[in-house]
Amino acid sequence: MHNLQGKAEELYHLIKDDPIVSPHGHCDPSWFAKDTPFANAAELLVIPDHYVFRMLYSQGIPLANLGVGEPGKAADPREVFRLFAKNWHLFLGTPSRVWVDYVLHNTLGISSTLSTETSDTIYDQIGDLLAQEDHRPRFLFDRFNIELLATTDSALDVLKDHVAIAKSDWGGRVIPTFRPDGILDGNDPEFLANLASLGEKTGQNVDSFSGYLSAIRARRAHFIANGATATDHGIEHVMTEWLSNPDEVYQRLRLGQANDGDAVRFYGHMLIEMAQMSCDDGLVMQIHAGSRRNTNRDVMTAFGRDKGADIPIGIDWVKGLDALLNRVGNDTELRILLFTLDETTYARELAPMAGHWPCLRIGPPWWFHDSPAGIARYFDQVVETAGYYNLAGFNDDTRAFLSIPARHDVWRQGVALHLSEQVSKGYFDMTDATKLAGLLATDLARKAYKLET
Repeated sequence: MHNLQGKAEELYHLIKDDPIVSPHGHCDPSWFAKDTPFANAAELLVIPDHYVFRMLYSQGIPLANLGVGEPGKAADPREVFRLFAKNWHLFLGTPSRVWVDYVLHNTLGISSTLSTETSDTIYDQIGDLLAQEDHRPRFLFDRFNIELLATTDSALDVLKDHVAIAKSDWGGRVIPTFRPDGILDGNDPEFLANLASLGEKTGQNVDSFSGYLSAIRARRAHFIANGATATDHGIEHVMTEWLSNPDEVYQRLRLGQANDGDAVRFYGHMLIEMAQMSCDDGLVMQIHAGSRRNTNRDVMTAFGRDKGADIPIGIDWVKGLDALLNRVGNDTELRILLFTLDETTYARELAPMAGHWPCLRIGPPWWFHDSPAGIARYFDQVVETAGYYNLAGFNDDTRAFLSIPARHDVWRQGVALHLSEQVSKGYFDMTDATKLAGLLATDLARKAYKLET
């Protein structure tokens, strides 16, 4: 056991200070365009983090008391942080505890342990730090050694913040990601309004299906011109189907005359159209599947979408991607990265699929499974069949900017532990493990997202 720890420590120290490649996440690009100070500890660590407020809500703490709500109606941020500190024990055993501890002690240099007694002192210490030039977003971006950070942006976004970043004299690389769900999903309440906006922004006549496709291509081109290398789809069930009459289904959706199942079948067709467009323009395609969104209707009504009531469900990847893969899956230039909340599919479906189809790569543990134990389970289930080179490396997928180094550190520790175990079992030696450590820390993400320079 001591030898295993020694190997893991050696591998970890080789990669712990490597640049951070963050090719998928949800940070706000305006932070880096405007470079204004973060407001306070609550808005930094509690309010934007659904991992944090869902745990507190599960223990009966109202979301409104945690600052989750309409701007201007949130609770006092100091009170929010006090409530968080008072209930800090609830996070024992969770990755949130690991991440926030890292942020407090490693990133912010706070020496005190978070508690009811220290809450106000730590709140004020963080406030003092955030007021300093060396804790503004751009400075922290550079200090964190972030090589690249990708945001996730609506297909209709004009990308003004990305344009501002590119025109500034700051050297940080922040790129957009094309998220087209709002213009593909006929079940989205804003679908018709989004279609109208799509036509206006592109000058295309979206009354016809061909014009609609041309408008989407134009938006993709706009994103590429502003640095994008990837698209992203957040879907509940995986279903692809090549429709012989997509225009007919599109017209029913556009005119509000859809039949049952039209929206699902149309989205299934459009996933294939998106993959075909990626074959043409080179954008990497990400599919995040297996989350039933907004299951708490009262929370949805009162606070809107994405407030912690999203729950994993089972996924059939083989059947769901059959139509797409048998149309474009043999294209060696196409990249499709698959993310799941259904861990039962790792060994049964995803690893064998990625171990065959040239276009597929398996994304890292996502959401509920982005944890030390989840990382260990992931490697244990996928490597034997998919190998390492069919993985997509790591991305942090976070809205909480200060947690990015913490999340990458947890991943790198997991990589070191996994590789040291492989060496101890005699599967390969430390020379191979060293090479794989660098790949898993940064290089596989660069390759998967076509970020090599």
